[in-house]
Amino acid sequence: MKKTLRDKISDKLVNAFVKNKIISAIPSKFSKKLDEADKFRKLCESKIKDPIIGFKAGGTAIPLMKKLKEKEPFVASVFSKNFIKSGKKVKINKSTLGIELEVCYLIKKSFFSSKGKFTNTNIIKYISHMAPCIEVVGYRQKKKGISSFGDLSSDFGGNIKFLIGQKKKFKKINFGNLQTNISNKKSNKSVNGNTNAVYINPINSLRFILNKVKKDKINLNKNFYVFTGSTVGVVPIIKKGIYSGKIEKIGSVKAIII
Repeated sequence: MKKTLRDKISDKLVNAFVKNKIISAIPSKFSKKLDEADKFRKLCESKIKDPIIGFKAGGTAIPLMKKLKEKEPFVASVFSKNFIKSGKKVKINKSTLGIELEVCYLIKKSFFSSKGKFTNTNIIKYISHMAPCIEVVGYRQKKKGISSFGDLSSDFGGNIKFLIGQKKKFKKINFGNLQTNISNKKSNKSVNGNTNAVYINPINSLRFILNKVKKDKINLNKNFYVFTGSTVGVVPIIKKGIYSGKIEKIGSVKAIII
């Protein structure tokens, strides 16, 4: 059977994802509107053989949502090839947008057998651990900037690498008011943030993601990670070298950008 344009373009983007390559920008009809971008992303994700280890929220900054006239963040799968430990090297290119600092949670697989909608209160029982995380954000396309959430969603959520710091057993703290910082000595750059920048707070972002995963009837049948969104926005990478991130009461994480 003859392949559709959607299939051909998704094949190209999947190949770029697998082989860490950059392709020409995909047609805007697959990325302009978030609904269409999500459909395209799911098609691409279905063609990846690499295991899914979790999910990320993107576009969790409410001011950015208002600016781009989006109603809510988006969700994308995270594959094992993009998940590495703190302090590892990450190679960037001209399509890399920047670096983010996030709170991530390890969720118990018992979540998949749960029923009903999730609230900020009842999801707590499914959280096993928490950790700081650096996400390197960018495209697999010759593309710059963000004109809509669809730009990122259609390109595997715009995630290049996730670097996770030491996990801590989950405990109830005020996740909506934790001080954060990411810095790079070479560029003399230090950016302060707060967890209240993440869709009200990281727990609220977690609730949003888990409800989306349940709605899509996804079942990984294993513990999985959720990356809740940036506490410092997308910080441009001016100089290569070591980027250090710290989240109050949760811990620290590093990425070596090359």
